[in-house]
Amino acid sequence: MRKLRKAMIRILGIPFHEILVFLNGGVLKLKRRLIRQNDGFMKDLLVYAYEKKLQKMGSWIGYRSVFEEDPVFPHGIQGIFISNGAKIGKNCIIFQQVTIGSNTIENHPFFGSPQLGDGCYLGAGAKLIGKITLGNNVRVGANCVVVKNVDSDCVVVAQSPRVIQKEALDNQYHDYR
Repeated sequence: MRKLRKAMIRILGIPFHEILVFLNGGVLKLKRRLIRQNDGFMKDLLVYAYEKKLQKMGSWIGYRSVFEEDPVFPHGIQGIFISNGAKIGKNCIIFQQVTIGSNTIENHPFFGSPQLGDGCYLGAGAKLIGKITLGNNVRVGANCVVVKNVDSDCVVVAQSPRVIQKEALDNQYHDYR
């Protein structure tokens, strides 16, 4: 039995999860298949392959998240986090290190996951947290944290940097040995 399991894990030197992702046409097509797949051994196998591939890329895209159309990832899906409850409209562009995350604090007014309209543009490092709604054609600037609803055709940017201390600082690295 162990020999069979080891043979399944690697076929011709290629990890088994990589073969499943390839045979299903990539991560996003595998995600669509997972939604349609009935429970059972095959679904468990596909979930394993899906999660393993995303883990290797430092990403998480919940397979229960809803995409009206596959978003564009100009720099690939490395570092992307999309929670299971998120809903993403058509023609959305999502850059690297973006988080579309749930708020799981009970009784919080924004408990839940974000919903994005069509044509949204999320700059590098943008964070959308909680049950918020972004209208159509919204642009979110790099490293901007959004925790409230945004109307259609708006641009959201982070506050400009400000100096909070003007004293001499010790920025040397100190080893903890």
